[in-house]
Parts: sequence; structure tokens; C-alpha cells
Amino acid sequence: MVNWKRYKFSLFAFTLEIVFIILFGVLAEYDGPAKPTNKDLASPVPTMYPMFQDVHVMIFVGFGFLMTFLKRYGYSAVGVNLLIAAFAIQWAFLVRGVIHSVIHGEKIHITLLEMLSADFASATVLISFGAVLGKTSALQLLVMALIEVLLAQINEYIGLDKIGGVDVGESMYIHAFGAYFGLAVARVLYTEDIEDSKGEGTVYHSDLFSMIGTIFLWLFWPSFNGGAAEGDEQYRAVINTYLSLCACTVVTFALSAVVDKKGRVEMVHIQNATLAGGVAVGTSANMPLQPWGALLAGSVAGVISVLGYKFLTPMMAKKLRIHDTCGVHNLHGMPGVLAGIVGAVAAALASEATWGQSYYEIFGKVIPMDNTTELAAVMSNYSFIEKGSDGRSALQQGGFQMLALVVTLCIAIVGGILTGFLLKLPIFNAPKKGHLFDDQEFWVVQQHGFPQIEVDDMNETHNETKMQLMEH
Repeated sequence: MVNWKRYKFSLFAFTLEIVFIILFGVLAEYDGPAKPTNKDLASPVPTMYPMFQDVHVMIFVGFGFLMTFLKRYGYSAVGVNLLIAAFAIQWAFLVRGVIHSVIHGEKIHITLLEMLSADFASATVLISFGAVLGKTSALQLLVMALIEVLLAQINEYIGLDKIGGVDVGESMYIHAFGAYFGLAVARVLYTEDIEDSKGEGTVYHSDLFSMIGTIFLWLFWPSFNGGAAEGDEQYRAVINTYLSLCACTVVTFALSAVVDKKGRVEMVHIQNATLAGGVAVGTSANMPLQPWGALLAGSVAGVISVLGYKFLTPMMAKKLRIHDTCGVHNLHGMPGVLAGIVGAVAAALASEATWGQSYYEIFGKVIPMDNTTELAAVMSNYSFIEKGSDGRSALQQGGFQMLALVVTLCIAIVGGILTGFLLKLPIFNAPKKGHLFDDQEFWVVQQHGFPQIEVDDMNETHNETKMQLMEH
């Protein structure tokens, strides 16, 4: 008799990849400069590929190693991270292509900018992965990625194109969305077995491996926030992110020692809270925050992240039954909301007098409406403006920035709850108690050097293995 549980993951993955191949064959093509018949078109590789590659390293090395802190889940942290990202990138190309091209009768063009956007889309899922790390099967995660990429891209389309909420570093549309989607899934999937499991824990070398991810993310975060920007906006994005990360790191070390009874620093704070500064300036990274503003945003992010890890995460697990394995609420969730607020305040205080041309480049919706004297005056000063827009005031733009944040949180939470109920179905092979936070259910693991678990969990695992053998 065929054991379908063994093959469900492989069958699902094979089927989706075949579907992707067919859809790419029908809907996608190379960007113009990549076509062999267009030798005269300049390639964007020399200018754009370096930042894309930085982001690529963040996705596959940074996020992957950041999650290796669990003592018995290192293979899955890095390996399943690779699987999810590779899957989500392909799916994001198709979803984004349908939204922006196919419905307008055009082909999906594989460009470097779309490659960057696909990496961003995969980051959304990887953030959610952090909330459910060790509590989901590979099959569940592929299903989650399939749904989340679709919802996240729809949300981004609503936020950017319809509401006009700008977010150059995607702190609202990636970090906040991914965090609260993942937390909603984690809440629905919560069981008492998760709190009782002895598999969740760290050892000295697993925390050290996690710091590798932290360092890569910390170094390349300016490219993440500035990769989609151009010119002076990109320059500001790099500077603002760089300064925010530095301030956040200093504050994180200082506050971590304050909240510890013996004045010591907790590694979980350094692994995660030091990165919150990159999230906090994501929405406003290309705006003229001034150096002190970037430092202030990073400092505030460090404070809320450390306090979140120390006090809020345990409370959420105990009172709300939201078990957040990686603490994504503290690294991505609250700093993402902070980023949205910073962006809204910056927008409300912006003006042409202080921002110059960037005022209209960043906030396209503030360009005056067609057939107005205001538009004529603006067009005479800025040649890049070819037509009117909504004619919003700065204060109105700030309000729409907040609306984009609220819509993002609503779609993420509702979508996460519904996805969580879907993932609870037995067909998706949720891990049992003895296999929570454990690589051995999915990976061939060499026992030499593999950290041991408590006796209770070992007995649980052995009993489950016996039951599986009896079924066959």
C-alpha cells in the first residue's frame, strides 16, 4: 500500500514547478536588453545588479542563518528557507506579472527590477516563516507561501497604486505584512504541545550561527531599503539606513544590559533588535529625514524591539496564545508599524520649498490636478512631470500613508487567520509533539553531534515512530 504521507510534499512541489514552467512559457519573456536581437540596448546589470545581489544574499544567507538559533532545527532554518524563497520568487513573478502586465494584454518581462521585487516578495514569506518556525511542515509552508505571496502583492497594489502610500524600503508592505500574517497563522496553529516541547532551545554554537545571519543582514540592509530607488533618493536611503542601524545597535546593547538583572546582554536581542533600525526607516528611507532623524528612528526601534523581546513576547504566548518563535513581532512587526508612522509624519511635514523636486518624485499624488494653474506652474519648474495627479496636500498624503498601513495590517491579519485554519487540515502533515522544533522528521540527520532532547520528548518521538510502523 502506498504511503501518501511520504509523497504529498514531493507531489505538491513537483506539480507546482511543472505549472510554473508552463506559465512562464506562455506568459513571460526576457526584458528588452536581454534579448539576443537587441544588441543596441544598454544592460542594467552594471548599475543595478550589485544592489540586487546584496538583497539576494540577505534572503538566502541572512534570513536563513538568522533562524539557526534553534539547537535541533538548523537544517530546516537554512534549507527550508532556501526552498521557500526559491518557490516564492517564481510565484511572485507570475502574480506581479498578472497584476501589472497580463491584465493589460502584455507579456511578463523578466527584468532586474522585477527580480528585486520577487526577492522582496519572498522576504514577506520568510518573515512569516520566523513566526511559525519549528511548528510547521514543509508542505504547510509551501501552501502558506502560495497564499501569502498572492495576498501581499494584492495588498501592495492597493497600497501603492490605489491609495498612493509610498514605501521605498517596503517596511509596511513586507515587514509589517509578513510579521502580522505570520503571527495570525501562529495563533491559529497554537497548541499546548508547543509550550510543552523541550525541543525549543538554543546552544552556544547555534546562537553563534544565528549571528552570521545578523551580520549579513546588518551589512546589506542599506541595499534592501535603497535598491528600488534612484539618484539622490537612493543615496539618502543608503545614508539613512546606515545611520539608523548604527544607532539601533548601540541602544540595543545598552538597553539589553539594563533589563537583565545582572546587567548582562542577551544574545537574542543582539541577533534581532540590532536590525530593527533598518526596518524603522524603510518607508521613509528615501525622504530627507536628516541624519539626526535617522539616528532617532533607529534608537526608538532598538528600544521597542528589546522591550518587546523581554516583556511582550512572553506575555503574548501566555495571555494571547501567540507563540512567536523568532520574535518577528519585535524585529519586523512593531518596527514596521513605526516605519509607517515615521513615513506618515514625514509626508505630512513635507513641502516643495524644503524638498524641492523630490517632493513630487516621491509623492506622485501631490502633483496638482490636470487643467489647473498650479499644474502649469509646477510643470514649468520640473520637466519630468508630464501630467496631473490627485493634487493632494502634504497633510492629506500623510493621512493616506496611515491608511495604507491600516489596510496592510487588516489584510495581513485576516489573511493569516484564514490561512492558519486551512493549514490545520490533517492533509498538510502538521508536525506532532515529538517532532516540533526538530529536523529529523524532514531531514536525514547524522546523530553524531546532534543536540539531544529531554527524555519525555524522546519517548514521545519513539512512540510516534512505533505507531507509524504499525500502520504499515
